[in-house]
Amino acid sequence: MSGTLPTLLVGSYTATGGGNATGISMIAGGAADASADVRTVAVIDDPSFLAVSGDRVYAVSETVDGSVSAFRRAGSALEHLWDAPSGGDAPCHVQVDPSGTLVVTNYVSGTVTAVSLAAAESHSASVLASDGVVGTHGSDDRVNVPDSAVVTEVLPDVSGPVQDRQEGPHAHQSIATPDGTVLVADLGGDALHEFRITGAPAIERVRVHHLAPGVGPRHLAWYDGDLIVAGELDGRVHRLRRDESGSLVVVASAATFDGEVGGSLLSHVEVDEAGRVYVAVRGRDLVVVLDASDGGLTLVGSASSGGVWPRHFARVPGFVLVANQLSDAIAVLPVGDDGVPGEAVAQIPVGTPTCVVPV
Repeated sequence: MSGTLPTLLVGSYTATGGGNATGISMIAGGAADASADVRTVAVIDDPSFLAVSGDRVYAVSETVDGSVSAFRRAGSALEHLWDAPSGGDAPCHVQVDPSGTLVVTNYVSGTVTAVSLAAAESHSASVLASDGVVGTHGSDDRVNVPDSAVVTEVLPDVSGPVQDRQEGPHAHQSIATPDGTVLVADLGGDALHEFRITGAPAIERVRVHHLAPGVGPRHLAWYDGDLIVAGELDGRVHRLRRDESGSLVVVASAATFDGEVGGSLLSHVEVDEAGRVYVAVRGRDLVVVLDASDGGLTLVGSASSGGVWPRHFARVPGFVLVANQLSDAIAVLPVGDDGVPGEAVAQIPVGTPTCVVPV
């Protein structure tokens, strides 16, 4: 199948985290079935998740005492701007929030951090104006944002029934709500924590939405006013809707495969405009498609992820691009009329990919 891919940025694990990459990779756009131009555009430890907003690229460094870095994208290059502490260990997700903050979730520490983008950009610009230096990650001339631009909130110290994964809170992803708040998925506590975040920055607790024991919520997506939740630990996708009290309650739930869960772990989830829910399943190495258009969740079909351990994926016109972490490649899967991906038409070599984002 022919088609064209956009330029892509890929986050990966480096040697620090046992991976094979050297930092953030860029894949030049072009024909889907052609050899891809892949290059490292930023050397940084374990940039396992990326967020793109305009010409800005933000990357976590999923290390002990983690950090988040900002870059300016100029053509095929990334110019390093500034760094900020992530507020905990092993930051695994970052998103640009409508509040004007960068929201970072720290898996091991069970913390959520907000970085004021206005303050970070202003500080970076003032440093550049004074000496013309652009920080280089890991060097003495790096630009660190002031402490006043960063605030961190610790999730409640709770646990779940899966002892080796739910011994305490594990913040995995944040997502903005239609109501102007932010939800944080706590895999360890089987909960969704709702906060109000302002650009000051400030984090205010709003409420907690509890899920069934052992769900292990990982990634979230919105569709038609409902929240779609990938349960990493129970192998199911859940659909939640606000009731009159403001609580999110489950209105539908669907299995993504037959048989015992075992080592089958859901990872990323997205929903297209037609209400097709895409979710990746590690261990079984699948991309599963469900239909949410009728108000529920119905299994449509599934396909091979085109590799081993699908950690993340991106949907682009005509294709699903899967970051298969243990295959050292991005699999290019064409999408059929029913939305179910077909067999991979290309494998783009990238070391230990964990996140793929079109730019």
